[in-house]
Amino acid sequence: MGITRRQFFGWMGAAIGSQVSLHKDANAASNKHFTGYPGSMGVLHDISQCIGCRKCETACNKVNSLLPPERPFDDLSVMDQKRRPHANTYTIVNRFDQPDRQLPVFVKKQCNHCKEPACVSACFVKALKKSKTGAVVYDDSLCVGCRYCMIACPFDIPAYEYDNPFTPEVTKCTLCQPRILNGQLPGCVEICPKEALTFGTRDELIQIARQRIKNYPDRYVNHIYGEHEMGGCNWLYISNTPFADLGMREDLGITPAPQLTSGALAAVPVVVSLWVVFITGIHAISKRKEQMAADEKQADVGRVLKSEQARLTETVAKLKEKAKEEKEAAVKREVKKALDEAAKQARKTVSDPKALKTPSETPHTENQESE
Repeated sequence: MGITRRQFFGWMGAAIGSQVSLHKDANAASNKHFTGYPGSMGVLHDISQCIGCRKCETACNKVNSLLPPERPFDDLSVMDQKRRPHANTYTIVNRFDQPDRQLPVFVKKQCNHCKEPACVSACFVKALKKSKTGAVVYDDSLCVGCRYCMIACPFDIPAYEYDNPFTPEVTKCTLCQPRILNGQLPGCVEICPKEALTFGTRDELIQIARQRIKNYPDRYVNHIYGEHEMGGCNWLYISNTPFADLGMREDLGITPAPQLTSGALAAVPVVVSLWVVFITGIHAISKRKEQMAADEKQADVGRVLKSEQARLTETVAKLKEKAKEEKEAAVKREVKKALDEAAKQARKTVSDPKALKTPSETPHTENQESE
């Protein structure tokens, strides 16, 4: 059920009164920091093992029932340009040619599922949430389309369905949350032919990464990307190439996004609260208008259908009457035709007396004459 403008402005007035009266004691919600769920899952991407086959892109497209790309997944020429995830592509693989290496380096890019996500902190309607599995999940039923999550994300990941004018959504990698809950591996991890992707608990993945770096110090950069960046991520990387050379930011620091914004939010609690009320009210009014338009459209459709049904019933009745008349006319024509034929035969018989002779009047045959 929608709200009226009167109700909406009533909410605004109530919000202003309550927030002004409580201004001295107000605190931003983001002052309470969340540091991640223990035992949450994640993925370790060993960049040195990736061969750029794009099979992870194929699996992601299939698992999430996304639209097929304009160019097939086995067309590796798409990596001639640097790409980022978009509305119908939750993950991509980019190629980086290194002047001091004969072979290129390939890097898979998708949501890093931060422990304390900037997108979650920026979303005032809680359409984005951090799950116990480790995934950052999205609820389209709550989203108001403000796209603050896209601005907040330091990794430039969330995308928006600009081509969908009616029910656009924010899209990104889900860490295959439904598959994880069903005891399955994420699609990209399951299909990777070189095992460049490893799935497990975040703590286990960090131990695996440290062990590989220790065992092969000449191969790997001595750093686990995502262990501490922006407070830490559930998607981790180890590499044989400096991360800066792979387009990965090294200026993020280790402070979680909510800590960077909590001071500013605490300073303007009234504005923040009213903004939430305002956007929520506008969203509700918009939904109400949409519902009213839908109801009017449905009523119009009902009237048209009723009119067409009446017209169809009248047309069928006329066709039935016409068919009946045509049938009766056809019967009359056949009766008349039969009568005309009988009269014609009668006239012919009268004009030819031979046709009226009885058997006794029939001439004798030669055998009868000889007797």
